[in-house]
Order: sequence, then structure tokens, then C-alpha cells
Amino acid sequence: MDTVLRSRSKTVTIGAEQPFCIIGERINPTGRQTFAEELREGNLETVTQDALGQVQAGADMLDVNAGIPLVDEPELLKSMLRTAQEAVDVPICIDSSVVEALEAGLSIYEGRALVNSVTAEDERLEQILPLVARHDAAVIGLANDETGIPETPEKRLECAQRIVTAAQEHGIAASDVIIDPLAMTVGADTEAVTTALRTISLIRDELGVNMCLGASNVSFGLPQRHVLNAAFLPMAMAAGLTSAIMSTAEVCVASVRASDLLLGHDPWGANWIAAHRARQAAAKEPAATA
Repeated sequence: MDTVLRSRSKTVTIGAEQPFCIIGERINPTGRQTFAEELREGNLETVTQDALGQVQAGADMLDVNAGIPLVDEPELLKSMLRTAQEAVDVPICIDSSVVEALEAGLSIYEGRALVNSVTAEDERLEQILPLVARHDAAVIGLANDETGIPETPEKRLECAQRIVTAAQEHGIAASDVIIDPLAMTVGADTEAVTTALRTISLIRDELGVNMCLGASNVSFGLPQRHVLNAAFLPMAMAAGLTSAIMSTAEVCVASVRASDLLLGHDPWGANWIAAHRARQAAAKEPAATA
């Protein structure tokens, strides 16, 4: 089943037979002190730069998060979304744990957004799903509940099923629910990635819905993070992952696009060859203008 998302004039389709959807992770102040301070001061220049840079690097969508303590998050999120939409024309994932901020963001978004996120907790389902339905958005559902992050793939599947069922009860199609199977850092748990991969396969086989996760989580606290992320993504794609909020570092994007080709999601290598030719043209450009 496909999930269709839109900006003002561009459509992105996420699905098992579609090219992998890269959602740029960078417009997020978490762990970025300078960026957070800029946002507090109303300076949105980095939002523009990060939006442009990630799309140029290969992002199909952008995640936008305004989570800074002691700010008016609904107003800041609206400002960041307007800025991102002025800079680029790709669909946006509106990322907040604050219901009022999600509502504010959806109210000014131009297109069909992806809401990040809801959990399998009853209270969160009742707060967020009506909002998603009212704005005809799609939603990311995190496979955890009141007890926290489940340790087993089977329990995560139960949480995912609960979210899909609740969404359908609110008039949201299963195709508009994208499950996050939860990727934790392998630096803290050596089984974290294998658990995530088993969860992805289980959700693919049992529910058939699209999936998205924070791919960079797997490498947190370890050296050469981009290399680890680039190794993880093809494994997850082969297991059934259809999108990720991820770094647009060259090695990560190249790993995803190569996997698209090898998994049969880039017919005749058209996208791979087009990207290669674009790089060749860019490399020749300075010599041509010298």
C-alpha cells in the first residue's frame, strides 16, 4: 500500500515498490546548541540553509522540529515551516510531541503533511489521531506504549497493530499510517539492530504498512557514524523499511540509492545513472566556466 504526501506542487509516494523515501533529519535543534540559540532569537537562516542543502543532497522530504525548552513551540514551528516551504518544494514531516504545535503546523502547511508522531498510548491516540484525520494528513506511529519501548519484535507488532486499528476507527486509512519499528543505539545494546530488523520484517509480513525510523539512532555515541548508518540502511530496506528520517551525508544517500537499484526499486537503474551523470556535469562545471 502506498502513502501519498504533497507539498505545494510536488508529490512523494512511499511504498514497498517505490524508491526509498529519504526524509532529511537536520532541521532539528536537539543537540545543536548554536542552532537552538538562533531559533530563540528568531533567526531562521539555518532553516533555509539546511532545507536547501538536504534537498540538494538527495532528500525527498524534510523533517522539521521546533522542540526547544521555554519557547512558544507552536509559533516557532509555524515560522520554521513557512521558511522551509519558501526555500524548497518537497513535502514536510511536521515533528513535535506537543499537540498544539502539531495543530499550528498543520494549519499553515501547504499540501498533505506527515505528522511525527503518535504512540500506542490511549491518551496520545485520542489527542493526535482526530487532528491527523481533520487535516487529511498521514501519521508516523511509534511502536511503543505506556510501558515504554518493547524489547521484543512481537510486542512492537502489537503496538503497531493497535495504532493502525485506532487510526482506522478515526477514519484514517492504514495506508496513511507509517509505523516506526524503533531503532535503538547498538552502542548500548548489541542486539538493538537485529531486534529492529526482525520487527521490520514482522510488520511487513503481518500488517503490510509503510515504515519509517530514525536511522541515525543506531550509531549514536560511536565513531564513524555515517559509515554505520550507511551499512544499516540497506539491511533495513531489504527487511521492508520504506522510508527513514536520516542524514543526507553522501555515503548514506549513495547507500540508499544503490540499494534501490539492487532491490529492484529503480527500474533499469534510471535514477542511479541520472544521478551519476549529474555528478559528472557538476564536476565539469568549474572548468567550463573558468
